[in-house]
Amino acid sequence: MTLTTPPADRVTSPERWHREICWVHGRLIVTGDLDEDVLAAIRQLRDWVAVGVTHIVDVRVEANDAELVAEYAPGVAYIWAGTHDAGGDQPDDWFGAVLDRLGSLWADGTLALDIGDSMIRIAIGFTIATLLAIPIGILIGTYPLAEAVVEPLVDFVRYMPVVGFVTLTIIWVGIGDPQKWTIVFIGTFFQEVLLVMDNVKRTPKELVDIGRTLGLRDRGLLASIVLRAASPGIWDTLRISLGWAWTWIVLAELVAATTGLGYRITVAKRYLQTDTIIGYLIVLGILGLITDQAMKAAGRQIGRAHV
Repeated sequence: MTLTTPPADRVTSPERWHREICWVHGRLIVTGDLDEDVLAAIRQLRDWVAVGVTHIVDVRVEANDAELVAEYAPGVAYIWAGTHDAGGDQPDDWFGAVLDRLGSLWADGTLALDIGDSMIRIAIGFTIATLLAIPIGILIGTYPLAEAVVEPLVDFVRYMPVVGFVTLTIIWVGIGDPQKWTIVFIGTFFQEVLLVMDNVKRTPKELVDIGRTLGLRDRGLLASIVLRAASPGIWDTLRISLGWAWTWIVLAELVAATTGLGYRITVAKRYLQTDTIIGYLIVLGILGLITDQAMKAAGRQIGRAHV
């Protein structure tokens, strides 16, 4: 048995660490009296960042003071990732380990299933948000009265944290996919409304004046001048808000999900499977980049069509 010992300058009493705190077969065991030196060591454990620790099985604390155990036992999840002979040595090639993990998840179909389910949830929630946000944004960007009525309400909800709606959406719509769509909707809709409004209001006033001179009424001005001038900006708004949707899908899948990228990250976090967490973060980044570049390329085509 080899003790996992942090550097002496990081612990109040390294000798006491040797004697009373050890790492054995995937378990961090704290035994003996929890005096001030040991408590100081555990406090520091709580603040350290675990580096590549993926073999934690459980934590057992043996002490007489249940209150102290309850207070400090959670801190042992952050452990010093030293060397030990419990079968938990971490590979030097961490990136290779991440690729191996992603390869195994792809081979058994887990990764493909998670990607597909998350993309479907994003597509539905984002599409609903966009279909509602664009006309409302155009309306309040065109008519000052509509702006005065609607914008304060949108701003009011926009400043509410989306994470606060997770429990409410479960109560409102249940734990199925509609709850995930709703989280994506809430995270993107209100931002889109205001950004579309700004896109419309940036239409050059000179173009509007020319249209009125040519006899165009409100509907004609909106279709022939305002929308054509604002469409590239509106498309960029959709591209930006789609990036937010990739962030909100992780939050949406934290609770009451059985598949999805966010769900898999949550499960991996519970078992400190850092290779899975890093791999899925890379997958999220790649998927977000692909959709962003696709939207950007389509936006250039839209811009050329309106020159």
